Amino acid sequence: MMDALEILGNTSLWAAVLRIATPLIFGVLGALLCERSGVLNLGIEGIMTMGAMTGWLTVYMGGDLWTGLLVAALCGGMMGLLHAMLTVPLGLSQHVSGLGITLFASALSYYLYRLIVVVGDLPPTIDPFRPLDIPVLSGIPILGPILFSQTMPTYLALFFVVVMAYVLARTPLGLAIRMTGENPHAVEAQGLNPNLIRIGAVMAGSALMAIGGAFLTTAAFNSFFPEMVQGRGWICIALVVFASWRPGKALLGALLFAFFDAYQLRLQNVVEGVPYQLFLMAPYVLSIAALILVARRAEVPEALMAPYRRGER
Repeated sequence: MMDALEILGNTSLWAAVLRIATPLIFGVLGALLCERSGVLNLGIEGIMTMGAMTGWLTVYMGGDLWTGLLVAALCGGMMGLLHAMLTVPLGLSQHVSGLGITLFASALSYYLYRLIVVVGDLPPTIDPFRPLDIPVLSGIPILGPILFSQTMPTYLALFFVVVMAYVLARTPLGLAIRMTGENPHAVEAQGLNPNLIRIGAVMAGSALMAIGGAFLTTAAFNSFFPEMVQGRGWICIALVVFASWRPGKALLGALLFAFFDAYQLRLQNVVEGVPYQLFLMAPYVLSIAALILVARRAEVPEALMAPYRRGER
């Protein structure tokens, strides 16, 4: 019991929490932006896989790491455009289209990887982002190793939380996105096109999702394999509800899941006689429990998943 409690005082645990949360932060922000505009994007799992592959492949073929993230974002935006064109102007089922995007993007990623990359006994690797060693700040007791020894994409994710919170709450663009998810007819009455706003939001949100996937191959690991996203996309969809569609709470939800995940990995080494599958299951069970407690009070955007037709009510 004491060993399990001592883990909580280890700075490596909390540094790992922030690192594990990074792809979730990108993913949940992307999903939140899509849903704030009224579009559910269940293609997130495939889009993150696409981002992981294209970001890694760009670096593997000679590009730098930041170019890898940019290419991943562009590919994610294209997947988002496909989903948006099917669901916004055509009004097709957002559930069916999203699941189709997941299957298509996942399969296409693996196909292109096998087509382009020669895979031997060991998967090919790249030189990933390295943790920063910020002078003075990284030497601060406790906080230094946790906050100031991360890779650059982690700081980028935290930056996007602040930017999205500000844009959605304080800018005309954010107001237009939020109102499109609540009452697109009111947006139309102001002379704006709700369909264009939704398409743009889905593309931008999908780009963020893809960057989250690219983090896995360019910072967390240094190689690509098809199953590496491991359900993080579906967790992000749940975290949006947990966050009540607010970026600040989305960050909290990502950190909470990451804590459960990082803690169970360390518990496996100190608790004996318990099947490891129970530890692997724990973060998901605890996240579902937290979601149940919060979801009843969540205010869902009124026009979420509701196709918009000009002039119709």
